[in-house]
Amino acid sequence: MRIGLRILLGYFLIVALAAFLLMRVFTQEIKPGVRQAMEDTLADTANVLAELATDDFLAGRIDDGRFATRVRALRERDIGGNIWGFRKTQAEYRVYVTNADGIVVFDSAGRDLGRDYSRWNDVLLTLRGQYGARSTRTDPADDSTSVMHVAAPIRDGNRVVGVLTVAKPNSAIAPFIARSERTILRWGFLLLGTALAVGMLAAWWLSRQLGGLRRYADKVTAGERATLPDSAGEFADLGRALETMRERLEGKQYVERYVHALTHELKAPLAAVRGASELLESPLPDADRARFATSVREQSERMAQMIDKLLALAAVEHRQRIEQPADIDVRTLIDAAVAPFADRGVQLRVDTGDALGLHTRGDAFLLRQLLSNLVDNACDFSPADGVVDVTARRDGAQLRIVVADRGPGVPAYALPRVFERFFSLPRPDGRSRSSGLGLAFAAEVATLHGGAVRLAQRDGGGTCAIVELPLSATG
Repeated sequence: MRIGLRILLGYFLIVALAAFLLMRVFTQEIKPGVRQAMEDTLADTANVLAELATDDFLAGRIDDGRFATRVRALRERDIGGNIWGFRKTQAEYRVYVTNADGIVVFDSAGRDLGRDYSRWNDVLLTLRGQYGARSTRTDPADDSTSVMHVAAPIRDGNRVVGVLTVAKPNSAIAPFIARSERTILRWGFLLLGTALAVGMLAAWWLSRQLGGLRRYADKVTAGERATLPDSAGEFADLGRALETMRERLEGKQYVERYVHALTHELKAPLAAVRGASELLESPLPDADRARFATSVREQSERMAQMIDKLLALAAVEHRQRIEQPADIDVRTLIDAAVAPFADRGVQLRVDTGDALGLHTRGDAFLLRQLLSNLVDNACDFSPADGVVDVTARRDGAQLRIVVADRGPGVPAYALPRVFERFFSLPRPDGRSRSSGLGLAFAAEVATLHGGAVRLAQRDGGGTCAIVELPLSATG
């Protein structure tokens, strides 16, 4: 499982658990809280009505006096209220009065007159001088049928002579509780959705940062050119640390690799110089002395050329990007690359008609060196008075430059290795091999510019060096 997904799941689990607990607390507190408020109101109402009923109760006319008449008339009253969006048409109170023995002597509902209520907590506790209240279900299996009863004492002086109870169904407040629960749940789900969106955004950002660094590390491990990705905060610090580590490790490995390669390649010319110098120390005919001196000079030049090209290749390989790329006119680039070879004894035919107005983007010096190396190779392998063709064409969004000769061609076994460092083929007419670095340099420059270079057999004999580079927006 990817780290971004693990972070998202962990974050969402924590938020979901917190939201669940919060909503559970709210929903568990809403119902008791509303019922507590209703009980407080019923307690006030019961005490007010107890005071109003005292005269009729003491006079013995609690069931047919003015109090009873007014309370029964309440059931016929149309309240016509709109309470926070809920329509209220009638009062839902039930009022009953019991005597000192707990016997019901008045019931606004008219159903339990004469019943013994002395064991109900509202009556029992009030007759004892305590606060009396109860909540009882009319259907024991259905919580929605519970009714709250709150009692108040009817006194004759300091003596409790009766009890007045006000009862109200808890279902009367059920719509308010349900609406509050729905509101909380709706906002809770909105919170979860927002948390999920924020979590996904955070996980995406973290995954993107880590993914960029991972891809960078993979490319570095594979030896490819890699640009440090844009990062923020600690990820930027981590990226810079990786870049520094890469540079130091690559620098050390690079030097070791090139020292081994250079010492191996210099053995042959050094051996030739040493042998010729030993022979020159002894008496020799003038012709032999001149031949050995020429050999020393040629091998010295070969070593100097090898070192120069190796330094140029090292400079290109070490670069990760073109620091200041510029638009380069293709025709101007090719003309500049071909000009130094006008006196090489071969005919150079340049066809850049299709490249009129084309531009590529990069480092003009490096691209010129790339093409010069290819033209130099083509001239070396061309027969005397041969022809080297240099053409440039647009190929979709790519620029294709072809340098073709009519030499012996590249053997099939050598095609996969021609871009390796120090790999070279013997020149025609017994001429010495090259440093084997020119094509490696060309390949590195092409890769640095987002392109590629390859060799292919030419129809009719010879070799084609094909360079493909991206065209710039202006070309």
